[in-house]
Amino acid sequence: MKYTLLFIALFLSTITLYSQSEKEKVETTVTKDKIESHIYFLADDLLKGRQTGTPENKIAASYLANTLRGYGVKPAIKNVLKGSSTESYFQEVKLNLISPVDRLLLAIDGKELKKKVVIKPKKMEFTGEAVYLGFGLESDYKGKNVSEKIVIVRSGAPNVTDTRAAFGLIEQKEQLAKEHGAVAVIELVDANEKVWGFINHRFNSDRMEIAANNESKDEKKGLAYLWVQDENNIQAKALESTNYLSAKLMMGGEDKKIVISQNVIGMVEGTDPQLKNEFIIYSAHYDHVGIGKPDETGDVIYNGARDNAVGTTTVLSMAESIAKYPTKRSALFILFTGEEKGLLGSQYYVENPVLPLNKMVYCFNSDNAGYNDTSVISVIGLSRTTASENIKIAATTFGLKAIDDAAPEQGLFDRSDNVAFAKKGIPAPTFSLGFRSFDGDVTKYYHQAGDEADTLDYDYLLKFFESYVMAGRLIADDPKTPVWISGDKYEASGKALYGN
Repeated sequence: MKYTLLFIALFLSTITLYSQSEKEKVETTVTKDKIESHIYFLADDLLKGRQTGTPENKIAASYLANTLRGYGVKPAIKNVLKGSSTESYFQEVKLNLISPVDRLLLAIDGKELKKKVVIKPKKMEFTGEAVYLGFGLESDYKGKNVSEKIVIVRSGAPNVTDTRAAFGLIEQKEQLAKEHGAVAVIELVDANEKVWGFINHRFNSDRMEIAANNESKDEKKGLAYLWVQDENNIQAKALESTNYLSAKLMMGGEDKKIVISQNVIGMVEGTDPQLKNEFIIYSAHYDHVGIGKPDETGDVIYNGARDNAVGTTTVLSMAESIAKYPTKRSALFILFTGEEKGLLGSQYYVENPVLPLNKMVYCFNSDNAGYNDTSVISVIGLSRTTASENIKIAATTFGLKAIDDAAPEQGLFDRSDNVAFAKKGIPAPTFSLGFRSFDGDVTKYYHQAGDEADTLDYDYLLKFFESYVMAGRLIADDPKTPVWISGDKYEASGKALYGN
């Protein structure tokens, strides 16, 4: 009994010393001054909100690359030109900048609908018949002839009323309309003025797409898809008993031009002869939404301190720590462009990886909106991978608690760059500032001009960054490779990627 107790005491002291050692490594590199310097620069008015494709976005990318260089992080991209090879931190991302359609008129039964946005454009001039089809799901088409007609539908589904969830049904509704020969879909959206303001800003402003995605598109085979504001479903209810509607839809073309942006990528090789062949990705997006509608103070620059200068700084903090104290597994640091334009940088990367995706065993993403609880860290997808205990231990070490997504109705797991990796099978949660609900100080600053560096709690942020860095180090040194938990949505994709 005596020897057993002695063994346990020695074992616990060893764990404590190990933990203290890792904690000291973190505290050596993560300081409040460094955190503030990164965030204040990235969220400065000089960078005008870091919108993708702008010169200010490129300034941010150069700052990130040179910061990685200063830490000793190596470039991960080899450029071959005229027989010579150079290394770079920049992965060029070729995008199409698309201006809104130049002419748009929509009238139903002679009444013009003013509050509308184009989800999917098609140059057309249509005067003819429209048919109301309820939610526009498969059962709604039974006994209805919609060939060469406009289909009018209600947003969402019988059990789907959230606007974001309704957006996820667009592809399904579009495909059904195509199969039945319709020329356009008009979807009536139950959205209040605030929500509609977000929708209008997104779709009636310039948008971007990965250029390669457009090269093989045959636009003649597409159909037009519009959203129309219909708060409280007033128009939809009025149309429920209507069999015949007249419709007029005039839509002009879009203007497209090529824009070049950059993902910023660096790497540090691991120390273990075997485990160094496995990589942990540390990722965040560095772009934000740029110049927007003035707030009550007249400020038009959406600085994006929380979203996502904070996330970007977690990756920089991780890079400095691992460059100074390498982990057993190798590290790949990726700072994405184009997240705010539709997760474009991460989508481009997974289709054009600089290293094989099956060597990437974990993606530790960081993205943020805001926080309303400084005692916790919110990890979107915390319980979905076997690395959850490492994250919880790290948070506890610095006086915080790691919790899972407190607002599942927001669909946050699928709204950041982690999802591109998850779809490929790579375990990929997102490390976020603490919130108990998606309201209050979260929505107060989310995509607002007031998201400035001087509104942040840097005492909390210090613990937040320390927790991220320690969690990453623990995952990178864990003898067991992290995987999806059994039964997860992406478990099968993971098994296919890794061949197990």
